[in-house]
Amino acid sequence: MSDLSGKHGLIVGVANKRSISWAIAQAAAAAGARLALTFPSARLEENVRELAATLENPVLAPCDVASDQQIGDLAATLQHEFGGLDFLVHGAAFAPADALSHPFVETSRESFRVALDVSVYSLVALTRAVVPLMEPRGGGSILTLTYIGSQRVFPNYNVMGVAKAALESSVRYLASDLGPKNIRVNAISAGAIKTLAASGISGFSSILQVYRDRAPLRRGVDTSEVADAAVFLLSQASRAVTGEIVMVDAGFHVNGGI
Repeated sequence: MSDLSGKHGLIVGVANKRSISWAIAQAAAAAGARLALTFPSARLEENVRELAATLENPVLAPCDVASDQQIGDLAATLQHEFGGLDFLVHGAAFAPADALSHPFVETSRESFRVALDVSVYSLVALTRAVVPLMEPRGGGSILTLTYIGSQRVFPNYNVMGVAKAALESSVRYLASDLGPKNIRVNAISAGAIKTLAASGISGFSSILQVYRDRAPLRRGVDTSEVADAAVFLLSQASRAVTGEIVMVDAGFHVNGGI
């Protein structure tokens, strides 16, 4: 049932080979999907192109998710290349360095705006752009990535915790809006994984050890495990699942405290 043969998908948020979005792209391609990948800037374009070269007949397109014009251009590219879309994976997230290194109470208005725009509103904007591509296909699946820092305070996570909380709420509202169109919206809350984004969080290595010590499975998780859950949520196997935050964290969330 987790077969994506004949499906067309958009993956946003690939930065390098350690990205969760890239692991999902690999798993979705292995399940039979043809993919479009985006890059947000010229600085990351080479990385994404090198990775995309390992996929079969991918589509590559620029997309700064803070630009409505670029999101519109991306939708036009997808319409031309695919004629429709079956799923979207939203892995875009960003907060200025000062908002992660300083106490949350010192978050500037501009840093707050940027973090919420890139990490949360981009899901809304991308969803609005792809809905017309999904409707002719009879519906679709939209998936975003979150973290338990939305629910609990983690050192130096700061404004990203607030952004992830807003992202999770957006998942529920979008699921309610789009359910009548047979478009499902879910999120995966992954355990701590050392990605490019995580490397910007001071003391992240100590968080990894906390997972190993306290998660019921007494270990962390890797990107392939998140990707396997993602393929389930993108496929018909999860056709009755929407509005959910699926925890893929070795059970860490069930234990009290951190």
